Amino acid sequence: MKSTPKGWPRISSALFYDDAGTAIDWLVRTFGFEVRLRIEGEAGRIEHSELTYGDGLMMLGSTKFGETGEWRDKCASPRTLGGVNTQTLCLFVDDVDAHCKRARAAGAEIVVEPTTKDYGDEYWSDRSYLARDPEGHLWWFMQRLREPTAR
Repeated sequence: MKSTPKGWPRISSALFYDDAGTAIDWLVRTFGFEVRLRIEGEAGRIEHSELTYGDGLMMLGSTKFGETGEWRDKCASPRTLGGVNTQTLCLFVDDVDAHCKRARAAGAEIVVEPTTKDYGDEYWSDRSYLARDPEGHLWWFMQRLREPTAR
């Protein structure tokens, strides 16, 4: 495989929000993302944005685009779909309990409290929690506690 462009991971995700500008500000304040790029169109509509978390990259945009087209008409926020999610993002953090405390204080809905799961010596042990953002996207935050033992 060829190398990816500088600053781009091999794979990244894109999320769509009805109020993408507010969502960006909330994700930065609540979960600790950093804004790498924010392109606003008419009336503050987010045409494209890039948020980073460590070496991770996520794109984010508005559900209501200035133009229409086959794929653009199919972008929706879980809020407009009765809470239905087609993906859940997973991020590794350094301290899941501290991250959860920060998220809760900033208004995130904690769906699953921090819990430790040990999958056995052949696998790993993680501590994680699940949060829902104001438009209904689900976010898993994980901390690796133990790596698998050598096979």
